[in-house]
Parts: sequence; C-alpha cells; structure tokens
Amino acid sequence: MTLALETIGLTKSFAALRASDAVSLQIEERESHALIGPNGAGKTTLIGQLTGEIIPDSGRVHLFGTDVTQWSVPRRALHGLGRSFQITQLCMSFTALDNVALAIQATQGHSFRFLADASKDKKLNDPARDVLARVGLADRATIEAQYLSHGERRQLELACALALGPRILVLDEPMAGMGPQESARMIEILQALRGEITILLVEHDMDAVFALADRISVLVNGTLIATDRPAAIRANEQVRAAYLGTEAH
Repeated sequence: MTLALETIGLTKSFAALRASDAVSLQIEERESHALIGPNGAGKTTLIGQLTGEIIPDSGRVHLFGTDVTQWSVPRRALHGLGRSFQITQLCMSFTALDNVALAIQATQGHSFRFLADASKDKKLNDPARDVLARVGLADRATIEAQYLSHGERRQLELACALALGPRILVLDEPMAGMGPQESARMIEILQALRGEITILLVEHDMDAVFALADRISVLVNGTLIATDRPAAIRANEQVRAAYLGTEAH
C-alpha cells in the first residue's frame, strides 16, 4: 500500500478547545477518501493542518512519504497537494479560460504576469481548454466567471485546481450551495477523476459521499471515530448515533 497522505497523532487546540485530538489518518494513493462529521467536529482545522495553513501543536503530516509538517502552503502545493475551497476563489472579472490559464501559468515558475500576456499565450490556452472540457465547461470558456451559475463556478474552481497538476486533491465541500442537478453534475465530474488522482472529499452531502468514496473517515469532537468502506460506515452504530442518523437509511 502506497500512502498519499498520512497524519500521525495530529493534535491542535485553541484555548480550551481541542479541535484535533491525536488524529491518525491514512489515505492511499489514487483513493477517493471522504471526511465527514457534524458541524464543529474539527474538519476545517484538520484540513488546515493538511494544507499547511495551520501548524499542529503535536503530531506529523506526511505527504507521499515526506514529512511536511512544517512546510508552507506553497511548498506543499509544489509537492503535489491541491485544494478547492468551501467558498469559491476565482477572478470574477476574468473569463473561465483566463482563470484556468493563470493557474497553468503558476505551474511554469512564473509570477502572475498581466492577463493580456496569459490570454494570448497558446501554450497556456490549449491546455486550459482541455481542463475546462474535463469539468464540462468547454462551451463556457469565454464567459466571465461573474456570469457563470453557482454550480459552474464550482466546476471552474475544480478546473483551476486540476490545472495545477496535483497528485492529491483536497475538496472542501464542493457541493455547497448547489441544487440537485448541479450536485449530480459535480458527482459525475468527480467520478471521472476516481482512480486518476488521490481525492480527499470533505462534504455534508451524503449522496455525494456514498457515491464517490472508496473509504470514509468520521470525525467527531476532534476525534477520528471510524474509517471504513461506505457500507460499513453506513451500518456502524457509533457513526449513526454520532452523525448519520436518519441519513444512513
């Protein structure tokens, strides 16, 4: 088993609140792994420690076998960790194509040049169009992000994350705010990525979780109470009592 991401005894407190309580998590390479838990469970704090935004009080984070616990966000990104955010992070006055082209530009060792340079660069635009096609936005390339629907903006954010060429992708509630049709479309897009790159999905939409995850980890009060296959998680009485409730039926 090759591990893409591993945490060992990860602990983080804020005053009297222990947001991460000795969390040890293993995510296999090319696995689609979901992290679920009730509000206040510590998911955001854990994700922050994985991406480098939060430094743990104790414990370690390993990324593809390398201890990255003290590494910055950019350094982890260069080592293959990409992410999307719960709140969309896009240049709203730029077209969909320009947003992705700028993400690709960032992988080539450049600082962000003025958009006029990026938008005319065939070496950026051709791969950007390919990525847009992968997320179902090929026909929206010339539309400014501000005029895209909420679901399309989430698809575009995913395209920007993919454009960075990550080996593991952390998705923070990609279905947030979506209607049923938009969620179904995002699930379809993510299913196409399964087995290609490692995915860590943080999501409240249980339909999406059970459709996409190879394994599911459940976080409650900063403690990891279970990690297992979806069917086992659905049947786990401790998980049902702590979180799933009627959604497990």
